[in-house]
Amino acid sequence: MTRILIVLALAILLLPAPPSSKPETVHPGALLVTARPLALSSIDPALRHAGDLSYLGGWELRSNNSGFGGISALLASASGDILGLSDSGILMGFHVGDGQAQRRPFIAPLPVRPQDRHRPWWAWDSESIAHDPASDRYWVGFELQQAICRYSPGFAHVEGCRTWPEIAAWPKTGSIESLARLPDGRFLAIGEMGMTPDGRHEVLLFPGDPADHDTANPIHLRYAPPQGYRPTDAVMLDARHLLVLNRRLTLQELFTATIAIVDLPDRLEPGTLLKARTLARLAPPLLADNFEGMAVTHEKGRPIIWIISDDNHEFFQRTLLLKFGLPG
Repeated sequence: MTRILIVLALAILLLPAPPSSKPETVHPGALLVTARPLALSSIDPALRHAGDLSYLGGWELRSNNSGFGGISALLASASGDILGLSDSGILMGFHVGDGQAQRRPFIAPLPVRPQDRHRPWWAWDSESIAHDPASDRYWVGFELQQAICRYSPGFAHVEGCRTWPEIAAWPKTGSIESLARLPDGRFLAIGEMGMTPDGRHEVLLFPGDPADHDTANPIHLRYAPPQGYRPTDAVMLDARHLLVLNRRLTLQELFTATIAIVDLPDRLEPGTLLKARTLARLAPPLLADNFEGMAVTHEKGRPIIWIISDDNHEFFQRTLLLKFGLPG
């Protein structure tokens, strides 16, 4: 009975409702984060592989700042600078590992347009993020508002937002969890619970900036995740490969995750099926939790995959940051 109640509680936490444990007000300032190193396996501390991936490190992250946690989207640098975005519109920057930090740790809410300041704090359910290194601009997907907003370098201000009817058709409790920018400037958005008639997850391919009102309508694609899983984040590995983080909640194992790869065809035409191939599965006795954010960096030409979990600001969950190497 206890286990059933835990599962029900976790299922409720997957909904973008405003739990009382979430901080209502977060002020910009410095952020102190402690990172406790973790073994990949609870029964074999020497284990260094999960599926096809090499385990390079993992940390349990904690902070006394009440705004820390709830991280649903992730960006990272090769030096170990981490930028997390919570599902309450809060940015958290910090550093892990042995590399040299490039910026000071901080916490700050996302900027808001004057016309949006009437919205309650919990309405900023930010679940996905994408970045263009060339322009240093950012795109954020908001699940409850079912909108995509673009931010200027350094998140100085909001440059534009757009609500698409194709996204508005997705359930608000399972909308734009994944947003990936292709190297050529196109964007992919995957619906966590936006389904096609054949039971696949709906994917929108935007021909340009999805926050720009001049961008043409997206092309509809389909995504087939590993069986029983739902997508929670996606990032381009290169021009031909998409990485997708997938989540599952079951009575037997609670939260588990898979890191999967999609080989993109030369042409993405309407109805194209993006089929996931699992690279690694994270389930007990391996580290497992509510993984929602993923980022890719490179070290000496080798792809590095980072994933982070959303603790929902609850005492029985953790913020875990894991780092894996992908074979060349």
